[in-house]
Amino acid sequence: MKKTRILSCLTALALGITMLSGCGSSSETKDSDNAGANNSSSVVNIAIQPSAAFIPLYIARENGWIEEALKEQGVEVNWNEFESGPPMNESLASGSSDIGVMGDVPAVSSIAAGQKNEIIATAADGAKSYAMLVSADSDIASVTDLKGKKVGATVGSTAHNLIDKILAKNNLDINSDIELVNISTGDAATVLSTGAVDAVAIWEPNVTRLVADGTAKIIGEGPDCGLLGVNPIIARAEYAQNNPEVIRVIIEQYARGVAALDNLDENVKKKVADALSLDPELLADVAAKYEYTVKISDADVENLQDTISFLVKIGNLDKEYEIKDYVKRDYVENADIAQYINVK
Repeated sequence: MKKTRILSCLTALALGITMLSGCGSSSETKDSDNAGANNSSSVVNIAIQPSAAFIPLYIARENGWIEEALKEQGVEVNWNEFESGPPMNESLASGSSDIGVMGDVPAVSSIAAGQKNEIIATAADGAKSYAMLVSADSDIASVTDLKGKKVGATVGSTAHNLIDKILAKNNLDINSDIELVNISTGDAATVLSTGAVDAVAIWEPNVTRLVADGTAKIIGEGPDCGLLGVNPIIARAEYAQNNPEVIRVIIEQYARGVAALDNLDENVKKKVADALSLDPELLADVAAKYEYTVKISDADVENLQDTISFLVKIGNLDKEYEIKDYVKRDYVENADIAQYINVK
């Protein structure tokens, strides 16, 4: 196999030299086009994390759809599991992962840090997946009641952005009207029940879980303040550009996962729910908090830009940049997602 490849490369080189002598600069373009094809990979490393925003990808994984669809191309699928976006970014930066799903903050932060990533699709818009919660027996009934209170969130996250926006919508200031407490999302139930904070801002599936078990109640959500909660599908630029057909297949099978949401096999439902540490009976309720759009809308781009502005405001990024320069809609446009979902 290696000998054949070497001979092929030598033949291509000889052909390239011949064309250069007769056709001038036009051959450079053709050689450049061929380079991308020759760099195509026989493996795709997909990074996944347990967020309800990515339920369609879990459905695709449990059904083996991506593996099946890539058989014809001779591409092997490897799954890398992460708890959150930051370690996923490290994996993309090292080349251990080629494509992944993550929230808006890690997506724009990785690009700001100099990673050569592209936003290739939208996994989900999750405005309703972000919420402000107080304990179920709290006297706090609305966001305006939070003045002078302690509010917990993971600092620098989209939940932090939710607090900033929803307070401003209610004529309160995040810096002077509340005390912001840095917490991990997994500690939300504990800090509410112990009174360490008066309210928390978190995301799904934690919101539904805490409301369902009687721990908390909702006093505000993303739609109340214009927070869209964009969850992009992101890829290493080099991999995506050299393997557009692989990217096409993954996007199509993600859309297939979206289409399967309303009629899940019980076994698949249990496996997906287990991956999210969620009661299978709550899976549909959680999924209903998201719009699994796949296509990248102008509103998605605007909200990602807003996320950059927020991160600059709190000092997590040094300066603004234009996210639209890293949004590549061609991959979705070249995928036949209409075979699975309605395309707007």
